[in-house]
Amino acid sequence: MNEMKRQHPLAMLWSLWKLVKNSFAFIVFLFILRHGSASTWIMYGRIVFYVAIGLSVISIIWSWFTLRYTADEKAFQIYSGVFNRTRRTIPYTKIQNANRHTSLFHRLFRVTSIRFETGIKGEDASFQLQAVTRSEADRLDRIVAGHVSEAVVSSDVTEQIVELENQPENVTTEEEISLPIKEELERDVHYQSTRKDIFKASFTSLSFLVLIPILGSLYSSIKDFFPNEKVTESLVLTWLDTWWIAALMITGLIAVSIMLGIVRTFVKYGDFQISSDRKRIYITKGMLEQTAFSILKERVQAVKITQSPMKRMLGLAEVELTTAGGVGESEQEVNTLYPFLPVKQAYDMISEILPSYQVTQEMQKLPRRSLWLRLLTPSWVWIIASGLLFYFKPVILGQNQAWWMISIILLLWIVICRIADFSHTRYTLNQNFIQLRTGALTSTLYISKREKVIEVQITRHLLQRWFGVASIQTVNRAKPVLNHTINDIPPEAVEAFQLWYMERRQNVQTR
Repeated sequence: MNEMKRQHPLAMLWSLWKLVKNSFAFIVFLFILRHGSASTWIMYGRIVFYVAIGLSVISIIWSWFTLRYTADEKAFQIYSGVFNRTRRTIPYTKIQNANRHTSLFHRLFRVTSIRFETGIKGEDASFQLQAVTRSEADRLDRIVAGHVSEAVVSSDVTEQIVELENQPENVTTEEEISLPIKEELERDVHYQSTRKDIFKASFTSLSFLVLIPILGSLYSSIKDFFPNEKVTESLVLTWLDTWWIAALMITGLIAVSIMLGIVRTFVKYGDFQISSDRKRIYITKGMLEQTAFSILKERVQAVKITQSPMKRMLGLAEVELTTAGGVGESEQEVNTLYPFLPVKQAYDMISEILPSYQVTQEMQKLPRRSLWLRLLTPSWVWIIASGLLFYFKPVILGQNQAWWMISIILLLWIVICRIADFSHTRYTLNQNFIQLRTGALTSTLYISKREKVIEVQITRHLLQRWFGVASIQTVNRAKPVLNHTINDIPPEAVEAFQLWYMERRQNVQTR
């Protein structure tokens, strides 16, 4: 029988730190801001706080002692509780993603946290250890990866047996086909971030603007320090009165802002690496706080390539993988391969990481009548905004007629966005793949396999019927469900799409 194990004792210290961090606001209010208060409700509030903290500390220690786990041949067994003992079993076959997060706290004590996630919902959807040694995390990772390796071999054996059964009787294949017993899954590195990539990413992400709220907060603090606001304003105007001082201050602020943006991006995306084996995609990132996670390839439902205007100017793109089930905590952005990949490298990487996905850059445009339809479709945003402007007629910069100028500018902006959306929209059906690109300022390329599309919908509103076009919507299994729509495609494309989706039964086999 496998040995029962507990988390590292530092897990209790980690939980205590989280408790203090979550209670920081109460500590500041009860013991700093209300330090000398003799109010009864403040006194009772402190008593309740002491009791809550005491019970929480006991709960942390109690949970560490009662939580035990073991990894047998087929599943994780997790035990918790003493009086009400609970046992959870998580089969390795249900584990979709393995995530590691090594914060500065973990790095100081040479431990890490690891989380195994399944595709089910609820509290039992994952198995997480807040603090374990790196060797223990590697051991658990190898157990899961080894089980996946055996599953790969089993799948390969089954496929080859099917091929043998389909061979003609007069063909001998004993010497041509060898069935592997077990193989080690080797990882191929597809991308490693460089200093040049981090530098470009710092401008693309606009992280250099991080100094603006800091300066606003600093100015607010200075205003609070001086009793008279006019004193603060006069000091600022005195500094800006001389042109060379103002130029020097602006240049210095810009330089500091850019440096802070680069440092922030370097800390977040430094040591970014994308690798994969035959079954999983592995991503590691971060300098001070390191995050490592994996995504099961067969769970990938669709690929999205997104380009903002800034990224389009620099030839960069963000590649996202939509998976069935959760892939971790939202703040870790674990479904993003890398937000700042060169476009050509992004296309090549998709083919390398997901060989079953075929990406083509030759896509069909919308007919010209689709552009006229979009230009003639009423904009409710412009209608409502113009009505409000006409009713209130605001005076802006001393201009009494500014309301109709704003209305015209808004209308021009809507027209430009619709023209940009029309020019960016593309579609194609490539064997059992579908590619759709939409978006005005930010364009999104959606790629999915036919067997991954669980539902389709074709709609036509009144204007679309007049212009002879329609909209199609695809639905992929994800959390949340992924819906992707392309509008105003011609009827021949709708018919081709219907025939393409009806052939889905050739790719999906029911057991």
